[in-house]
Amino acid sequence: MCGLVVCVRLLIAQSKFDSDSTQSKAGYSLIELLAVVVIIGVLAVIAAPSWIAFVNRQRVNKANDAVLAVLQEAQREAKKEKLSYSVSFKTDNNIQKFAIYRAKNSDGTNAVPNSSDWENLLGDLDIKPGQLVIGTNITGENTSSSTVSYASNPVFSSTSKPQTITFDYMGALDLTVKTKNDGLTAVQNSKIGNKGLIVAVAIAKPGTPTQATNTKRCVIVKTLLGSLQTGKDKACE
Repeated sequence: MCGLVVCVRLLIAQSKFDSDSTQSKAGYSLIELLAVVVIIGVLAVIAAPSWIAFVNRQRVNKANDAVLAVLQEAQREAKKEKLSYSVSFKTDNNIQKFAIYRAKNSDGTNAVPNSSDWENLLGDLDIKPGQLVIGTNITGENTSSSTVSYASNPVFSSTSKPQTITFDYMGALDLTVKTKNDGLTAVQNSKIGNKGLIVAVAIAKPGTPTQATNTKRCVIVKTLLGSLQTGKDKACE
């Protein structure tokens, strides 16, 4: 027989052990579950901006790859067919479009893209209208300005081909270069400038699909020889 105090202590210890054992078998308490939910919520809030930024970068990278592929295709067609080929860009109802076509008609006049020539630039990508915006500093055929304008839907005519890059039969920019006073450097400075011909894609501002955020990618035709470079963010302005 045990003493009264010793027996009470043994009973208390056994009761505590049985309680802990029962709680362990029952799983987590409500307070513990709430704590886990709060921790997960805080981590989600912290991680969300980084995840969104990552997704946006992936989108503009894919779109820029599409722009590069279009320009390379126009160059290939020009060299293969031994004819000048143009590639034009526009935005129609928040949908980015391009057209590749022969630069001249059979009678020697400037060609313009037909309605059937236009294709969805991002058609094969999982990008919805309004998520991205396309811009360029090209004001006329192979002619640049100092600023990039976005979401433009220009009118094309035989005398005006805005937002258009034209490659000659060698894949270079189709520009007349004189050998006297108006040499290569003078033409480069007057037509494409120091920045070159820029075709840029950017994440659109939420609720304003015609305006660009600072997340940008671009393809730049830097020289008269038609060399293509890619850039991002500040280089695309």
